[in-house]
Amino acid sequence: MLNPQHIQTLGQELHEALARRQPVAPLTESHPDMTLAQAYEIQQAMLAPRLAAGARIVGKKIGVTSKVVMDMLKVDQPDFGMLLSDMLYADGASIAASDLIAPKAEGEIAFVLKHALRGPGITVADVLRATAYVMPCFEIVDSRIRDWKIKIQDTVADNASAGVFVLGDRGADPRDVDLACVGMTLEKNGEVVATGAGAAALGHPANAVAWLANTLGQLGIALEPGEVILSGSLAAMVPVQAGDHLRISLGGIGSASVRFA
Repeated sequence: MLNPQHIQTLGQELHEALARRQPVAPLTESHPDMTLAQAYEIQQAMLAPRLAAGARIVGKKIGVTSKVVMDMLKVDQPDFGMLLSDMLYADGASIAASDLIAPKAEGEIAFVLKHALRGPGITVADVLRATAYVMPCFEIVDSRIRDWKIKIQDTVADNASAGVFVLGDRGADPRDVDLACVGMTLEKNGEVVATGAGAAALGHPANAVAWLANTLGQLGIALEPGEVILSGSLAAMVPVQAGDHLRISLGGIGSASVRFA
C-alpha cells in the first residue's frame, strides 16, 4: 500500500528521470495496487520541483481521448496533466531531440480561454463561450517510463506523458468552425504520415475540455482565463528524432510546424 512518503519518493524519481533524460521502470511493476488518485498525487509531487524553481502552470492537457487508447490502457475515461511555462514553444521552433527521452508528436486543437470554466455542469456550449480562440498545436509527448510500457497509473503519475507543446501561427473563433469536422493533416519531412478529424477527441474537442472542467471541478480546481487547454490527439502518435521537420494543418484554423535538432 502506498503511503505519503512513497508518493513523494516516486514523484522525485520521475522528476529526476526527466531532468537526467534517463527513464525508469513502470511504477505499476513495483506498486501494482496504485490507484488513479494516488497517481495524480505522484504527478503533483513530480511537478513540485519545477514549480519551486520558477515554472508556472499555463494550462492543462487531456490525454487518452480516443477509444483505441482507452482500450489499450483498459480505462473508460481520459486523463489530464499540467502544462508548464517551460514546455511552451512558438510556431516554427527548433527543439533539441536530446532534451527528450522517447518523443512522439500528436496533432491537436488547443483552446485558449478568455473566461474561467468551473465544473461541475460544464457543457460544450459553455466551453465555446469561454474560449477566446482555438489554435493548431503539436503536443510532443514523452515518457519517463522505459519503452513506453505504461498503464494508466504510470502515464498519469508521469504528468500524462507531457513533454513540450508548440502553438501554431494564428487562432480562430471556435464559433466559426465546426470543430468536430475539422480535418487534420500531419506531415513529417514533407510526407503525409497521419490524418484525422476533430471528432477523434471524444467526439468533439470541446467535449474533452468540458470533461476536464467537470473532473477538476470535483477537486475545487477551475480552468482559468488565459490558460491553454490541449484537447487530445486527432490521430496516432508519430515518433520523431533529430533532423525531423513536422507540419500540421487544420482546416479553417491554421497550421503549426516544428523542427527537431
